[in-house]
Amino acid sequence: MSQTRLLEIFKVSKSFRGLKAISNVSLHINEGEILGLIGPNGAGKTTLFNLVTGFLKPDSGQIQFSGHNLAGFKSHQICKLGITRTFQIVKPFAHLSTLENVAVGAFNRSDDIAAVEDKSWDILNFVGLEQKALDPAGSLTLPDRKRLELARALATEPKLLLLDEVMAGLNPTEQHGIINLIRKICEAGTTIFIIEHHMRVVMGLSDRIVVLHHGELIADDRPHAVSEDPNVIEAYLGKGVAIA
Repeated sequence: MSQTRLLEIFKVSKSFRGLKAISNVSLHINEGEILGLIGPNGAGKTTLFNLVTGFLKPDSGQIQFSGHNLAGFKSHQICKLGITRTFQIVKPFAHLSTLENVAVGAFNRSDDIAAVEDKSWDILNFVGLEQKALDPAGSLTLPDRKRLELARALATEPKLLLLDEVMAGLNPTEQHGIINLIRKICEAGTTIFIIEHHMRVVMGLSDRIVVLHHGELIADDRPHAVSEDPNVIEAYLGKGVAIA
């Protein structure tokens, strides 16, 4: 059965002061897929996310999303099209309530206050934060701030959700909870593109994995195949690494 390509990146490059951060990268993401993005520090992973979401403009190449060429689109316009991202450092509006934080995202789609409030409650229930809806966001634990970050992103109604190291700082039990939530988000109809350094997490969660090294794409395959790819082992995983 053929799959619908939601995002397509064609030969995209980006340099900073002559240093190539992304070099001639091409990849795609299918609807309903969880695509993992791995690579050493400085490989260009976050730069690629910034290009997809409009925070940066490519020097060359093309990015297409759901039939739209994203050239010239600003980040808020790309969000309206259906691409939303989270950030590695979680920074909620600390003095607003958890509910109000989600409402900020929901106002991206509606200016109806009652509808936004109802939607925000529904999303908090979905991510498991309904009991803390009226608590100041700054009082939340790190795992709950991660859930709030996901809730704020979901409030914008993304077709494609980019997650930048959402597991950072979490212990294995907390990671397990977020993994289950990501799967739940995908099953509800949102496609996922995830940067992750925890290999067991990304290998177990992803349908496919792409690997960047020095800004170049060196692998694009199923997790098991990527874990055995000699180029990936040399550039990133290291010999003798066991992927459960």
